[in-house]
Amino acid sequence: MEQLRKQLDELYPDIVSWRRHLHRNPELSFHEEKTAEFVADKLEQWGIEVRRQVGGHGLVGTLRGGMPGRTVALRADMDALPIQDEKTCEYKSQVPGVMHACGHDAHTATLLGVAKALSDARERLPGTYVFLFQHAEEMNPGGAKSMIEAGALEGIDACYGVHLWTPFPSGHVYCRPGPMMAAPDEFTLEIIGKGGHGGLPHQTVDSIVVGAELVSSLQTVVARSIDPTEPCVVSVGSFHAGSSFNVIAETCTMKGTVRSFDPTVRLEAKRRIELLLEHTCAKYGATYKIDYRLGYPPVVNDPDEVERCFRVAAAAFGADAVHESPLIMAGEDFSYFIEKVPGCFMFVGAGSEEHGIRHPHHHPRFDIDERAMRTAAGLLLELAVDAAGQAPVASIS
Repeated sequence: MEQLRKQLDELYPDIVSWRRHLHRNPELSFHEEKTAEFVADKLEQWGIEVRRQVGGHGLVGTLRGGMPGRTVALRADMDALPIQDEKTCEYKSQVPGVMHACGHDAHTATLLGVAKALSDARERLPGTYVFLFQHAEEMNPGGAKSMIEAGALEGIDACYGVHLWTPFPSGHVYCRPGPMMAAPDEFTLEIIGKGGHGGLPHQTVDSIVVGAELVSSLQTVVARSIDPTEPCVVSVGSFHAGSSFNVIAETCTMKGTVRSFDPTVRLEAKRRIELLLEHTCAKYGATYKIDYRLGYPPVVNDPDEVERCFRVAAAAFGADAVHESPLIMAGEDFSYFIEKVPGCFMFVGAGSEEHGIRHPHHHPRFDIDERAMRTAAGLLLELAVDAAGQAPVASIS
């Protein structure tokens, strides 16, 4: 392990270089052709078996160690976001309107570093290591589900993933057993009234008035319909209606999201939103359309694998750098992987006030403290080796 740690230190400049290349050349979900080619070429250069086009632009790399052991999967996402990069650094995105605003470039570079270190030490390693480079994490449904359907998890005993997270201080590790990230559901509501002249409101059904009341009413879903001990969020993020100062809008469209952890809470929130929409529209004589989409499930970590994470991370980085994560209302389709096999998702802090890394994820000036990639690489590598060398549960007396 000391040799592997030293090799990661030596690889760190390459990891930074790979990350900056990917940051300059981002690709949106379902369009990760060049990113996937870049990754696959690296893996094949290092003698790692590669399956391309797994469920889309997903990649599966397989490395067999020289000694018996379990099969462990490590996952990184590759896609970028439709956001204009407003940074001024030399690795700023070169693609107009597209940038890595969530750290997926760093996740990909980090896992490449892990793959290279493990490939160089393969003869001395137990088990088999599977590298899952996933497309389309930012979409619903994302690439995880299609990769699983294409056989990406066949023969896997455990699966791990890391998200670099700027709200946490750089280099610190966070995880928790059970639910950790929310189910991200989304809805589009269209209110259909009767348009008309702004000076003759009595002849209309004002969709903006209906929509405004509905936005306020939706706040009662959490405040008055959900058990206050259960986390849940309902947010309207988009509201569009009308085009002129003196015309009452016939239609109003709003989009929003619901975040929850518990399946019962999830369905109750959906039921209440539909009921409020129906009755608010009926009150004013409007009609409606609704498109309510259940997103991917919450991220639920296996308690035993979280215990492994805490043990390995404390040994590698010190107990003071390892913490129980708070619940995070963001969603992640890594949830599909650990629905199928034991595993856990982890955060490595990537924020640094000292270096001006303070912007949140999905912000036009988002960046990371690149030193966090070394922590993330070490965490994934040491977890993988530890899990691969573990005797199968059935053989333990």
